Amino acid sequence: MCCFLIGITAVSRAQGGGMRRSPEEQAKNLQTQLKLTDDQTTKITAIYKDQSTKRDSIRTAANGDRDAMRSAMMPLMKSTNDKVKAILTPEQATAYDKMMQERMDRIRNGGGGGGGN
Repeated sequence: MCCFLIGITAVSRAQGGGMRRSPEEQAKNLQTQLKLTDDQTTKITAIYKDQSTKRDSIRTAANGDRDAMRSAMMPLMKSTNDKVKAILTPEQATAYDKMMQERMDRIRNGGGGGGGN
């Protein structure tokens, strides 16, 4: 679970070229990769906006304490992924899981989290 959190955090940063991607950019990327409908993209954008707000609050509250931040981020990331997957079709959810696994594997192997467009 810890690796998952680290992977997702690194993916978020790596995808933005060193800067975090906006919720709109994250949703647009998923729309392209998973062939989301406009309605799905709108709903996922709202999920990512909520996640971004909560993530910023966690970072502020942690005040540089990486362990505190990590332990607070894990449930947030799981919740976000569960919400996204609830909007996807079964085929899209399978592809989403595969994308996330590939990104985590790349990060674990030191290859970064970008690419895969």
